Amino acid sequence: MLTRGALGGRHQGHDPDHSHAPAVGEPKVSAARESRRYTEVEASQHRPPAGALPEPVENGAAAGRRDPLEYRIDLERIRFSSYFARLSDVTQVMPQSGVGPVMHNRLTHSLKVSAVARVIASNLAGHEAAHVAFTRGEAAADDETGAMIARLGGCDTIVAQAAAHAHDLGHPPFGHLGERVLDRVAREQLGLAEGFEGNAQSFRILTKLDTLGRQFPGLNLTAASRAATLKYPWTRGEWAAPANGLAADAHPVPASERPRGVGGDALNGAEKFSAYALEADEMDEVLAAFPRIARGMQTVECAVMDLADDIAYAVHDLDDFTRAGVLQQAAVAGELRAWLAGSRELAEEHRGELAASWRTPGHALELLWRRLSEKDGWIADRGAFSAAVLRVRDELGEGLLAVPYDGGIDSERAVSEFTRRWIDHLRTSIVVEEQPHVRSGPVRLNQQAWHEVAVLKFVHAHFVLERPELAQPQRGMARIVSQLTLGFDDWLADPDDAGRAPRRLTEWVAESTEATFALRQARPELLLGDTSDAGLWRQGRARAILDYVASLSDQQAVAAHRSMLGGEITG
Repeated sequence: MLTRGALGGRHQGHDPDHSHAPAVGEPKVSAARESRRYTEVEASQHRPPAGALPEPVENGAAAGRRDPLEYRIDLERIRFSSYFARLSDVTQVMPQSGVGPVMHNRLTHSLKVSAVARVIASNLAGHEAAHVAFTRGEAAADDETGAMIARLGGCDTIVAQAAAHAHDLGHPPFGHLGERVLDRVAREQLGLAEGFEGNAQSFRILTKLDTLGRQFPGLNLTAASRAATLKYPWTRGEWAAPANGLAADAHPVPASERPRGVGGDALNGAEKFSAYALEADEMDEVLAAFPRIARGMQTVECAVMDLADDIAYAVHDLDDFTRAGVLQQAAVAGELRAWLAGSRELAEEHRGELAASWRTPGHALELLWRRLSEKDGWIADRGAFSAAVLRVRDELGEGLLAVPYDGGIDSERAVSEFTRRWIDHLRTSIVVEEQPHVRSGPVRLNQQAWHEVAVLKFVHAHFVLERPELAQPQRGMARIVSQLTLGFDDWLADPDDAGRAPRRLTEWVAESTEATFALRQARPELLLGDTSDAGLWRQGRARAILDYVASLSDQQAVAAHRSMLGGEITG
């Protein structure tokens, strides 16, 4: 049920960088939100020693607001992580060519997602502060949105930023391409039915693989920050047929009734998921800090991060494509114009005919509309879609792209103004819902903005990702990831040489294998595939290999492939 409309601006007097802290006599923030898995007794570069003088009071603290030290520690730990640093050499959409404009990478993308998340979260935190002021008798009227946010566990600006910084840590070399290759190789050749997923890898890095130099694994973040990274809060196996008590050939739950990201594979489980079986207990633990959040739903701060990621992807990456000359005005405007002019006729076309002629202007856009209406009928509306196509045509096809980018000041100003205008529009087109649709979250875009982002993403997919000239280097990248993964598997299977494999890899093999056997003992229902002793040895080794390859940057993967396989890309 829609309970709040667009939220523009921020509350007067609210400090945008700090969430509200309880005052005397007010219920304290749940300790579970700020709890860490492991007790910390040592000082570090992020945590002051016990008994140290408190940090200077910052602006707004005197009015009863505070800067929660625990959440700032989370953010700094992520920023100092070597996994975060490596994102500077992991492909976002298009790889660096060495010439021409500098492209976004996963690091610059993550920083921009964090910036967008901060603004959205500070607005929501302002609503929450207004509600708290009412409960203390300091305001005459309650804030409905703030009351909902409070019931759902709250919204902290720093937690949203931490989640944004962390959301892409699990991306392997070459971004989404590498992710797909690792998943396929794991399931088809390494005997790991659970496969690989970038979101689950991010959670594994935060909770297991990264280190603070202490006697416990992971970064030991607060429950709030860990929960805020769970975009898809389930394991792959939760949506597999056996886990749902269904026969393998049972009719799957329709995509329109499944959470966004689950996909439609009832046999093999969820397409997107945020925790492997090895981290399922920790996922359950952190979500328990938010008892009002329904199973399978994001926390408020996670929804803010997810939304900011969508906005940054839909808008900021257009900077790259425009500067690189990838987006051609004639092609983009032609597609959008053709659909607007022939919308009624296209609606009558058979889907198979549209798919066969998808390169014909207007046809691919009509296919997009049909996918949206089939999966997201709860919000999809043809009138809103038409208005979105018209706006993108006017502002992108007939506006930004009408004058070719030449690297001059006027061109730069045009790109920057386009980006600023869209970011401002989308970040103020926010809806908060306490009981969202199963394919949505507690914080989302309103209906019109939702369609506009869908059309902007279509421009990415149709005019950039499907370019033939991008396909050739991508095939080479895919083979590097595949051959490197299988090469490490062969190395570890060699009884005469396995001991000389990279130290970190061999240590991870021992740890993941031990954890896999322990999981069979404690929660065997979480395991997929062959669960015999031999099968678990295979799974443990495969998981460690994926951890190792996914920890490499683009250039490290190229160099490792060259040194181990002699630079040959075969197969």
